[in-house]
Amino acid sequence: MEIGSKILELRKKNNITQEELAENVGVSRQTISKWELGETSPDLEEAKKLSKIFNVSLDELVDNDIKELLTEKVSNTEKLAGLILKIIKIFSIGALVLFIVLIALWGVLMYKRKNESGRIIEKTIICTLHDEEYSMGFRFYEETGNIIEAGGDGYFDNITGASKSNDAYEALDKIDAYVKDRGGTCKVEEK
Repeated sequence: MEIGSKILELRKKNNITQEELAENVGVSRQTISKWELGETSPDLEEAKKLSKIFNVSLDELVDNDIKELLTEKVSNTEKLAGLILKIIKIFSIGALVLFIVLIALWGVLMYKRKNESGRIIEKTIICTLHDEEYSMGFRFYEETGNIIEAGGDGYFDNITGASKSNDAYEALDKIDAYVKDRGGTCKVEEK
């Protein structure tokens, strides 16, 4: 729609005569008529006055359809925002998974360090019971007592279950107590 047709439409919609409009804009009634017929167009200052009188924007007055442009820009902005949100979600999930994996690895390392810390030592308990000598050896972590290897006479192992223990100190005490309760003696040698 041309500006002249738009002026005519807005003037009728607002129930304003050509004379009243001419007086408010500061032009003659014939000028308004020429605008409405499309013979001439208002200059920028006159167009500003018309937009104030009709309470419309200059874009609406000259039928400059910026709605499509704005809709397209908003649509593009929404698409970009959606893409950015997806990237942020993926990054956040990835960071969370990485954090959980690192915590799990740290826990495993701390568990191993706790269970396998200190130097490795070897001790053998040699006991005499009923004039017979029996022995059982343990290889274990000094700090925690965690057994790496155990072996020796099956007699002690069958009776005390010492090799099934996880703690060498506990196994040594169990064998010693068993032998002493039966009137025997034990000594522990360290290699």
